[in-house]
This record gives sequence, C-alpha cells and structure tokens, in this order.
Amino acid sequence: MRFIRSLYNWTMELANNPRAIWLLGFVGFIEAIFFPIPPDVLLIPMILANIKKAWLYALVTTISSVLGGLVGYYIGFLAYAQIAEPLLVGLGKQPAMNLFSNSINENGFLIVLTAGISPIPFKVVSVMSGFTQMPIYVFFASALLGRATRFFVVATLLKRYGETIKSFIETYLGWLFLFFMALIVVGTLGLDFL
Repeated sequence: MRFIRSLYNWTMELANNPRAIWLLGFVGFIEAIFFPIPPDVLLIPMILANIKKAWLYALVTTISSVLGGLVGYYIGFLAYAQIAEPLLVGLGKQPAMNLFSNSINENGFLIVLTAGISPIPFKVVSVMSGFTQMPIYVFFASALLGRATRFFVVATLLKRYGETIKSFIETYLGWLFLFFMALIVVGTLGLDFL
C-alpha cells in the first residue's frame, strides 16, 4: 500500500500544477478512445486540491471525453477492421464487442448513456457505436448526457463534502483503491450483460 500512498501524493501534487487542466482534458480525450485509466483518477484529486474549480474541471472532462468518444466513434465507423478491432481485441474486449454489436440497434441510447455514467469502458462503447453505425446524433446526445452526469455528480459531491471526503480518502486509501479496482472489473464484466 506504500506504492498507492506515494501515487496518491504524486497525483495531489500534479493536481496543483497550473497545467494539470490540460492533462485532465488529454486523459479524458484518450480514455474515450483507447486509454485504460479513467479520467476520474485525475479529476478527483484536482477537485480536492482546488474545490472552487470543481465544475470547471467537470466541464473540461465532459467535453474532452465526448470529443474523444466522437473520435472513437469515427474510428469504428471508418476504420474498424484496420484500427479499432485489433485495438479492442488487444485490450481483451472481444466478448464485449460481440455483445454490444448484437444489442446496439435495440438499446443504443441506453447503452451509451449507461457506459457514460458507469465504470463500463467508454472506449469500447464509442468505437462499437461507430462500427454498428448508430446514428451520430443518438451517440452524441447519450454520450454527452452520460459523461456530464458522471463528472458533474462527482464534482458536486466533492464540492459539497470535499474536506470530509478528502479525509476519508486519505484514511482508507488502500481499501478505496481495491474498491475502485473491483468497480472497474465489474464494469468491464458488465459489458457481458448488455
């Protein structure tokens, strides 16, 4: 757990850097295409380091994530076999790809919305939405609603209970790390039920 503590301290220091907002936007963007780590890992410490900018950080994360999702969508739409399929297979997402492809026509809006809010990997949903040719306006609307809900709820809770939450995180950092790793696993496995 010493590694987790030093990683937390490093992230908190990084969050205080004036250029951290650019990094947050970059992580939000690439996570929606291929990056395995969600932007919350940077968003939460940045809000805790500067609670007054909570909604600005949520806005930056939302916009960059949706823009990344649109890039992922177009990769799936234009270059699925050449780029997206090898990338998603390399990430071990083949079963999720098959299930998503089968269910997108019936429940596309809800699937993208759920992925935008939950720990389900958004990159899979964005690429597969393009591959299955979900209407772009449906993808955009559900991605925007889902990502905004996720990041603004986090920002609002941290803005309201920030110091209490920060104290809680610092006290139970190891257990929280395990909990969030379990959420990521459950979210990834949750794709099997789409």
